[in-house]
Amino acid sequence: MKMGVTNDRRRLIPATAFAAVTALALPALTACSGNATASSDAENGGRLKVTTSFYPLEFLVEQIGGDRVAITDLTKPGVEPHDLELAPQQVAALTESDVIVYLHGLQPAVDAAVKQSGVNRTVDAATLTTLEDHGTEVDGRTHTTGDNGTGAQSAEDAGADPHVWLDPVRYAEVARGVAKSLEQADPAHAATYGKNAETLLAKLDALDTEFRDGLKNRASDTFVTTHAAFGYLAERYGLVEEAINGVDPESEPSAARLRALQDLAKKSGVTTVFFETLVSDKTAKTVAGDLDLRTDVLDPIEGITDQSKGTDYFSVQRANLQALRTALGAK
Repeated sequence: MKMGVTNDRRRLIPATAFAAVTALALPALTACSGNATASSDAENGGRLKVTTSFYPLEFLVEQIGGDRVAITDLTKPGVEPHDLELAPQQVAALTESDVIVYLHGLQPAVDAAVKQSGVNRTVDAATLTTLEDHGTEVDGRTHTTGDNGTGAQSAEDAGADPHVWLDPVRYAEVARGVAKSLEQADPAHAATYGKNAETLLAKLDALDTEFRDGLKNRASDTFVTTHAAFGYLAERYGLVEEAINGVDPESEPSAARLRALQDLAKKSGVTTVFFETLVSDKTAKTVAGDLDLRTDVLDPIEGITDQSKGTDYFSVQRANLQALRTALGAK
C-alpha cells in the first residue's frame, strides 16, 4: 500500500456524470440482486453491512459494532477525503448496505452517491451534533474559514465546519447517534452495541480530560495550521486557531493572508506552524522559514497511514495534544 502525499487535486464526480454512472451500475446490480445479496449475507456471516465515508466514522462503527458488523470504508488510507472520487463499483455497492454512515458537506461525491443509493437507513453524522461556522480574526478583521484573508468564501468552503470528530465531546455525541442507529438496524444485538458504545464514550471522556489538563498553564493560546480543521478543538479548550488555508487543505493562501499571519505570529508569540500528513508541507515550511519558526504535525485524523503519529484515533489525538503542549508552552 503506497503511503504518501499527493499535490494533484482530484476532480469530484459531477452530478451529470454521477447520474450516468448510476444508470449504468444499478440495472446490472438489480438483475442479479437476489443471488448477490444471498452470497453477500453468507460471506458476512449474518453481520450488519455498514458502509462508512471516511476514517473517523469507520472507527466509530468498528468500536461500537465490533464483530457484529462488516465495514466497507469509501476512503482508502492515504487518500485526502476532500478529494475523494467514487468508482462505479463503489457507487453500485452502496445499494447493498444495511446502513450508510457519512458526514454531509465534507465529501460531495459521497453525498450524491448516498442520495442515489436508495438505502433506507442512512446516518448523517452532521445531524448528530451541532455544527458551526469557524472563522479567524487578524488585526481586528474577521475572516470566514476558507477565505484566505480576502473576506470572500469559496464555494467549497461555504457552510458549517465539518471537522467535529477532533473535539472529543462532539465526537462522543456522534458516537451516541451511531450506536442508536446500529441498535435500530440490528435489534437482536442492541445490548452489544450499547455496551460497546459505553466503553467508547468512557474513553472519549477520558481523552477530553487529558486535553483539559494537558493544556493548562500554557504560555500562548494561538496556533497556526495549514488546514482549518481544528476550530472545534480550539473552541473546546479555549485556544485560537489561525489557518493559512481554509477547509480545503490544498487551497492557496493569498499574499494578504500570509502578511496578516506573519504580523499575528510576532504579536502572539507563535512558535510553530503545523501541517498535516496527507498534503504537502510546502506552505507550512515557507511561512515558518519567513518567520524563523519550527514546523510540526497536527493531524486532522482524516485517515491513518504509515506516516501517522499513531495507529488509531486515540493515539493520534494524544500525539496532537503533545504537539500543542510543546507549541503553546504548556507546563
